[in-house]
Amino acid sequence: MAQNSFVPDAWVWITSLPPFSQWHSNSMSLCICATPSASAFSPPPSVSLSAAKAPPSHQPSYLTFSISANYREPISLWTSKPLHLKTKTQQSLDEQDMVQLFVDIVNQVLRYGPENKTNNNKQPSFRFPGSAQRLLLEGSFNDAFNIAFLSLAFLVCIYEAPRDLRRGCLDTLRAQLTGSKCRGAAKTLVRMLGANLEEQWMQTMNLAVTNWIVELQRSSRHPLIGAAPPMFSYAVQASGLWKVQLYCPVIAMGMEDPAAAAATQDERLLFSLTYQQLEGVVQLAYRTVRRESWVDVEVKVDNIRCDVESLVSETLMAERGYGSEEKHFPSRIMLQITPMQQTDILSVSLSRSSDNPTHEFGLEKGLEASFDPPNTFGLKASVAESLTLAMKPWKFEQSVHGNTATFSWFLHDGVNGREVYSSRPSKLSLLQPRAWFRDRYSNVCRPFTKQGGVVFARDEYGDSVSWKVCGAALGKTMEWDVRGWIWVTYWPNKQRTSHSETRWLQFRECLQLPLAN
Repeated sequence: MAQNSFVPDAWVWITSLPPFSQWHSNSMSLCICATPSASAFSPPPSVSLSAAKAPPSHQPSYLTFSISANYREPISLWTSKPLHLKTKTQQSLDEQDMVQLFVDIVNQVLRYGPENKTNNNKQPSFRFPGSAQRLLLEGSFNDAFNIAFLSLAFLVCIYEAPRDLRRGCLDTLRAQLTGSKCRGAAKTLVRMLGANLEEQWMQTMNLAVTNWIVELQRSSRHPLIGAAPPMFSYAVQASGLWKVQLYCPVIAMGMEDPAAAAATQDERLLFSLTYQQLEGVVQLAYRTVRRESWVDVEVKVDNIRCDVESLVSETLMAERGYGSEEKHFPSRIMLQITPMQQTDILSVSLSRSSDNPTHEFGLEKGLEASFDPPNTFGLKASVAESLTLAMKPWKFEQSVHGNTATFSWFLHDGVNGREVYSSRPSKLSLLQPRAWFRDRYSNVCRPFTKQGGVVFARDEYGDSVSWKVCGAALGKTMEWDVRGWIWVTYWPNKQRTSHSETRWLQFRECLQLPLAN
């Protein structure tokens, strides 16, 4: 399947419909996806997009769009709100009609979100922003329309389509949603949604992805996790700031130790660990300083934020799981920044020395003595000594390999100092009620925020890396590769269980930096 265009292209099909007076019937259809037919004498099951006119006797006239499954007999899966024609002589949909249909599609997607499945009073509301009119003129609105429609078709197939039709159609839609065209269109769509609806949109999509993977795991001897869409990320650049935003359902993340996936049969614990989403933000501040014969390019950490959020309501999480506090936590973050034009780089400099912290030692000595009973003579004594070492749970490091700069954050166990992402807690420590990883979202010494995430800001981690770029690069636009890895780990919080696991994901974005003359 081609990855550089939408197939099918819903926008082109809708805007290219024949004049309404020339339709040979009251409806027209476009095949969205089809599955192989079990019989050579019957058409293959498929999912289609249809446009239907109101009967001629109905006034005012209107048009509706629907997604249906052509399986043994047609099954309606979704129908749009009516688009009322403005005049009796209107022969095609205009720009305002397409905007109205787009708003309807976006709101239909949001209604599949976690909050709205349990509370019908909380209906999301998307309004077409006035600033988006420019996108209509630029011609990028059609891409946003297509990715919104494909997202709706994906959700409809997961929740509404017959089971034996679902698999083949979801594979087709997955290929579309992960194509390069959709990645570019997603930036346009999230800009139109705004930050709050963007988060709700991603929760909706990742809840559906999680349900799909759970179904695949239950129906397959070998779970087909790789068949699901990967995590979603995008990057923007403005006003001296590079920003990478990413979302990923935890169930779709790679497993550091695959054997740990089947280590527990506790269905409630598995539910709590499954229905979670990782949200991450990487913000890097950059600036260029022109020297006599070279240019200094400085990049420093502005904000790194990682949160693990529930994909279902608190009520459902408490009923089927152990609550939202029994979840993964970030345990390691690594970020690599590489200039793509290697021949323009003269040198790389770091702003932080290798960590050589001052350790605080606390030494306690005690003497215990006792006398034997009166009939015997003797004195027994013992001396006890304890040593206390103070250390921060998070350790930050910088390093350089070639022209690639690396920022790394590691979480360490407060008991034995081991890196959490690559180790497992001892069974004895799991039983200790005051271990640091228990009550980790309410303990005053917690290494996380109250919501269970982490924030690395420039006040403590604002160290920079500087590249010296040769003067010949002036006037060019340099491309920079920003690549990162995030690990999340589960150790018991309130539950008494020996289960632990670590998952990871990788993201990669390309950003640009103009070097003005």
